[in-house]
Amino acid sequence: MPQIPRARRAETRVRLQDIPVDGHKRVLLAAPRGYCAGVDRAVVAVEKALQRYGAPVYVRKQIVHNIHVVTELEEQGAIFVDEVDEIPEGSHVVFSAHGVSPMVVSAAEDRHLHAIDATCPLVTKVHREAVRFARDDFEILLIGHDGHEEVEGTAGEAPEHVTVVNSPAEADTVVVRDPSKVVWLSQTTLSVDETMETVNRLRTRFPELQDPPSDDICYATQNRQVAIKKVARDADLVIVVGSANSSNSVRLVEVAREYGAKAAYRVDYADEVRQEWLEGVATVGVTSGASVPEVLVQEVLEALAEAGYGDVEEVRTAEEDLMFSLPKELRQDVSGQRDDRALGGRNAR
Repeated sequence: MPQIPRARRAETRVRLQDIPVDGHKRVLLAAPRGYCAGVDRAVVAVEKALQRYGAPVYVRKQIVHNIHVVTELEEQGAIFVDEVDEIPEGSHVVFSAHGVSPMVVSAAEDRHLHAIDATCPLVTKVHREAVRFARDDFEILLIGHDGHEEVEGTAGEAPEHVTVVNSPAEADTVVVRDPSKVVWLSQTTLSVDETMETVNRLRTRFPELQDPPSDDICYATQNRQVAIKKVARDADLVIVVGSANSSNSVRLVEVAREYGAKAAYRVDYADEVRQEWLEGVATVGVTSGASVPEVLVQEVLEALAEAGYGDVEEVRTAEEDLMFSLPKELRQDVSGQRDDRALGGRNAR
């Protein structure tokens, strides 16, 4: 069975050296960071499906965009595939947090798969918006990255009505049929600033452009960007923990650089932090994307402490207590009782 490529952490890690610098060494730790409620819900869904149905449980695409999470779930018996036609008929399959198109749902039904939909409810909201606006014959300008799983799922709800706008520059060239019936939606994990620049450019060209009923960029993406903006202005270096295919993690690196960090890098694991990044650095900012377990951040902090950055100050800009119910198939245990992990979210773990 084909496996989605992933990387494992190094068996040994080179210890960072404690080299003197001008000023007091410290870490500014952004908060909120790491797991959001939608990610936690999706990961717990795979874990509970394995407990309920036994291995293997198949997952279409990566359940969330994090190498460590995918590897751990594989070790528990999850099998990650690119498409449902790779899954034996009659098997259990979990749809990832990024959502799927109706075509994928139909393909799973054709193979008699037992599907568990772990789509983040905030992504589902965007899907419903796409369906509603398409029904009213609006042209939908979907701000996002072509090829991203979330964009493919949303666009698949109404492909004849959706045009993907990848960047502010594309807003200047996109063509619509009727400028009086156009609306914008967005991928949930984008940079807030870049998205609004794209919207403003679109509105300059299409003054009757309608807004979605509510903000599409998810609360966790926004909160993590706000926190790293505050950290970045005082940081010589920012380290973002997150995987290369995690849109929101990549955006955090970009936001850190835009808001004052002298340098910013993304790592999956602590062993990827390089000694030369710390040369002349007094203040290190640390954060993590919305699909990153906290253990990986703590390992980075431990590595930095070895290099003399043991003074850690948390910079908090918001509190998060949102939780989502698990998919309906998983809200009860095998005896039919409500499971005490029926809610996803950090406080329910």
